[in-house]
Amino acid sequence: MIELVKQSKSQKVNTAETLYNVFSEEVNSGLERNPKCLPSKYFYDQKGDALFVKIMNLPEYYLTRSELEIFQHKTNQLINALELHPERYFELVELGAGDGLKTKELLKVLEHQNYKFDYLPIDISSNALNLLEDNLKQELPKVSVKTKQGDYFKVLDALKESKHPKIILFLGSNIGNMSDSAATKFMTKLSANLNPEDKLLLGVDLIKSKSVVLPAYNDSQGVTAAFNLNLLARINAELGADFNLNQFKHKPEYDENEGIAKSFIESCVNQIVTIKALGKSFKFLKGEKIHTEISRKYNDTLITEIIANANFSLDTKILDSKAYFADYILTRNA
Repeated sequence: MIELVKQSKSQKVNTAETLYNVFSEEVNSGLERNPKCLPSKYFYDQKGDALFVKIMNLPEYYLTRSELEIFQHKTNQLINALELHPERYFELVELGAGDGLKTKELLKVLEHQNYKFDYLPIDISSNALNLLEDNLKQELPKVSVKTKQGDYFKVLDALKESKHPKIILFLGSNIGNMSDSAATKFMTKLSANLNPEDKLLLGVDLIKSKSVVLPAYNDSQGVTAAFNLNLLARINAELGADFNLNQFKHKPEYDENEGIAKSFIESCVNQIVTIKALGKSFKFLKGEKIHTEISRKYNDTLITEIIANANFSLDTKILDSKAYFADYILTRNA
């Protein structure tokens, strides 16, 4: 028993060290580029998780409400589209589970109707997974929850050995945080990590007017700005940087013809920032921007394009009442 505890502690230390090293490398490579960029996945530390929960409840942030409406009011339609049967066991795997707000609506119905399944949420944030697991123990104690921290594909590769049917949830338009080429590669790799007849529920935000989209990324309370700038605070805390957050600002953009919302952190002055963990300093000019996130909006044509090289067939899509958001159902081909 003592040896098992030691091994468990060692594994956790090794995982933490690996994540720290990857974080350092990606910050370094991003800030060395021209134009500068930082990966949006690093928004999600403990403070970032809490800020994003606030964002989801903002009046301007329609995305969560739109997909939540689908999960609340079209749950049985989702279950039928996913071809689930109460007597057949399956694994419900969620990529980037977060707080599980929408998924819980589906879990409630599956539990009530006595479906046989395990829920396997995957997230890079251990804090988010711990909070989700604790919450589900309180709200849905009968649901079997097996959390998985780490990279989506590494976890899926390990899960692929199981021949049980899998339902993959990739919600919240998280696919929209990738460029079109990256999304195409992601979908191709995702299909390769699944078995024939496995299903994917892909939630995406649809292309719409600037008057609706831009406020969702630039709310009047400044929560989104705090969320974006928290990335610099995280680099300060974890890598020993000296970013002065008062000398940077949140800068969102959206072109409805292109259908892509973009978030930047803009330097307000000429300045130099030192990151101790990297042993480097980085020069910022006034007005220079760090690209932190994209949020691609989709339509049927774009969805067809990003799955063109993937081994998926597109079954159907389910819309919210305003047609702001779509949940596409795809099947992994044989």
